[in-house]
Amino acid sequence: MTGFREAVVDLGAIAANVAHLRTVIGTPHLMAVVKANAYGHGALPVARTALAAGADWLGVADVEEALQLRAGGIDAPILAWLHDPDVDFGAAISQDIDLGLSSARQLRQAADAAATLGRTASVQFKLETGLNRNGVHEPDWADVFALAAGFERAGLLRVRGLFSHLSNASPADDTDAVGRFERGVRLAADAGLTPNLIHLASTAAALRLPAARFSMVRIGIGLYGLSPFDDQDSHDLGLVPAMTLRGRVAAVRRVAAGAGVSYDYLWRAPEDGNLALVPLGYADGVPRQASGAAAVRIGGRTHPIVGRIAMDQFVVSVGQVDVAVGDEVVLFGDPATGAPSATDWADAAGTINYEIVTRIGHRVPRSYRQPGEAAQSGTEG
Repeated sequence: MTGFREAVVDLGAIAANVAHLRTVIGTPHLMAVVKANAYGHGALPVARTALAAGADWLGVADVEEALQLRAGGIDAPILAWLHDPDVDFGAAISQDIDLGLSSARQLRQAADAAATLGRTASVQFKLETGLNRNGVHEPDWADVFALAAGFERAGLLRVRGLFSHLSNASPADDTDAVGRFERGVRLAADAGLTPNLIHLASTAAALRLPAARFSMVRIGIGLYGLSPFDDQDSHDLGLVPAMTLRGRVAAVRRVAAGAGVSYDYLWRAPEDGNLALVPLGYADGVPRQASGAAAVRIGGRTHPIVGRIAMDQFVVSVGQVDVAVGDEVVLFGDPATGAPSATDWADAAGTINYEIVTRIGHRVPRSYRQPGEAAQSGTEG
């Protein structure tokens, strides 16, 4: 590795995960969700890999993320579904980006932008089915669908899809949401709309709730080889974690019993021993909440982090083991290699594996690896 911090992204794992999930789930369409810089993995490399492996749609949160993909040469279908109240949809329509709409106001904004451009906007309605975040409220469905049908007749837009999202709170809650969503699909048909993309399930429901699959599923965390479940890990699901976060030992110190480590002296050495300094911290996305609870891999052995994780660094107790400046330190990766997993870090920090990988900051360079190739440092483009 070059430098003293690096996130290695195995694009071969991304491709394998897409191929596996396509086979297991079997829907006509599969959307690879690459919002938030592909959950920290790098939006452009992941998008290209996922599309080559069989995904036929990309999903992002907002229009800016979609435009960045277009600027990077991605011409595949893209859906963006979270919008500023005063968003100008013109740029998205010009770049053939599907607009996920959650209100009559957004629908009118899209139609106005299309009229100004003299183009037809492609839209998909998000329906509120119980999560109570964005989405067209059920009492408004009939009016919004009628308005959309009028805009379709005027040639201003085409309603290409209907979608929603599940809470994963319980099987009963998700089954109820499926029923609501199906009512919305029927109501749209009654209004004369003919969307061909019907999608409700993300990774969790795609794997465990066949009734939620419809014509497309949106794969997020599974794309990156991580499990959305507490009772099944990546290996159980046939997935390969794609990101390895690693650094190098920056300093080694031998301390006497009783020596305190880092801020607040949360930990004092129980005996004479060796400490290794690792130059990653919460500025890089390493969660401070994992102080004293997470572990890393150095030289084929797992060692605990001790003391507070600071902004730029943390300390590892290696006991009587000899480590040297420059030795590789693996924070997390594929547990099949013996490394701690992103889920291990999530458990240590009291959060979820989604957050662990997504929060890795821009100060950490990404490098990308194809199957059988050594990692090579590069930009996210």
